[in-house]
Amino acid sequence: MVISVYKHHVHQRVLFQVGFDFAVLAAVVVLFGLSQGEAVSTLMPSVAAQGLSLAAFLCVITTASGFYEPAHKRSLAQSCIRAVVCVLLVLPLAFLVGYLMPVSVLPAGALPMAAFLGTAVVVGHRVWATHAVLPARLRPRVLILGAGERAAMVGKLVLEADNGAELVGFYPTANEHVHAPVVPAQQLLSSQEPLGQLTQRLKVRELIVAPDERRGAGIPMDQLLACRTQGVRVLDLAGYFERTAGQLRVDCIEPALLVFGSGFDQGMLRRGVKRLCDLASAGLLLLASAPVMLVTTLLIKLESPGPVLYRQQRVGLNGRHFDVIKFRSMRTDAEKDGRPRWATSNDDRVTRVGRVIRRLRIDELPQIFNVLLGDMSIIGPRPERPFFVEQLTRELPYYALRHSIKPGVTGWAQVRYPYGATVEDSLQKLQYDLYYIKNHNLMLDLLVLAETVGVVLTGKGAR
Repeated sequence: MVISVYKHHVHQRVLFQVGFDFAVLAAVVVLFGLSQGEAVSTLMPSVAAQGLSLAAFLCVITTASGFYEPAHKRSLAQSCIRAVVCVLLVLPLAFLVGYLMPVSVLPAGALPMAAFLGTAVVVGHRVWATHAVLPARLRPRVLILGAGERAAMVGKLVLEADNGAELVGFYPTANEHVHAPVVPAQQLLSSQEPLGQLTQRLKVRELIVAPDERRGAGIPMDQLLACRTQGVRVLDLAGYFERTAGQLRVDCIEPALLVFGSGFDQGMLRRGVKRLCDLASAGLLLLASAPVMLVTTLLIKLESPGPVLYRQQRVGLNGRHFDVIKFRSMRTDAEKDGRPRWATSNDDRVTRVGRVIRRLRIDELPQIFNVLLGDMSIIGPRPERPFFVEQLTRELPYYALRHSIKPGVTGWAQVRYPYGATVEDSLQKLQYDLYYIKNHNLMLDLLVLAETVGVVLTGKGAR
């Protein structure tokens, strides 16, 4: 079951996992405190504060490590490596929490030991939960209405990314061409049995409407209504992709959905809160990253002649042009012919220092000044060059919607999809950007920040 938390769709299983992780780590720290023989009234305030602080840090680390995401593309060995890294990262944080809370009644070394044991239990359970197969009685049963290309695409997503959902089969609509062999014959259900009876007999909990042809009499609306009244959740294709993949697919949405549907709130209060968060985050990030930026400046100067900072025109809010500021990672003659080019993997224009700072995203740090100036936000769509904006606006529907909010240093598309250098890549990232524009709020921003940590640590999507 999926729950909408402040407009962002979160699977109920993920919420349970987060709550379990908080409870385990806090409980271990509390038990360590009780073992010291102190009075509960004296012990609990400081120990509980330390346990909850460590649990919050661990939640960010496990989110950044991808432990709350489906693991269909990750092996058990890779999950174990991530678990070890999580444990090692929490230990210095435990010392930091103990230092910042000197009133603790725990003896020296007790908090790190409690954090180590609690973290080991949490990440061990997380590895197990990530790869364990849910019992059949706990797996939501899903039926897809349709048997064409769209239905096959949804079926693949159900099997890969829908948190243990069980695909019951495909129910073809009238005159629909079956997309074999992606739709297995054994999962192709007979359309002779009424849809309402079929969902009850197969104990279907969710019905996804995904026919190739939506016009005419292909969709049995009366039967869909009967399913809805019997407690079956009915989703259209756009809604399913938004909920499960975190995308608004441009081939599934219609202008009416964007105009009359929920989301796309750009009120004064939201903009004001986001601006305050941007200023606070940018100020803290500037202080924390100042040593890294100083070292990067020296390395760039030592390696090659030319300016340390690189300014390039980008398109921002409402189509306004501004100069983005980054550390120079390419040769000064990178575009000597004057023609804009996509940055590609193993680009020969990138310097040796440039490869390192691109992989670690250090080249993006000067954009903090763009945030302070008001041209950018910490979270938002990636700002693009005017030349590519003109091209992509012609080729991709709804691309101009990206400019309805400020561009960001990081964003939902940046953490969900690797850097791309084609129109197809831009389409995939646009669909993530549209989801963010429709549903952006403080909770989603915090999730993006947590996942950005994971992107930086792993170098995922570097170019």
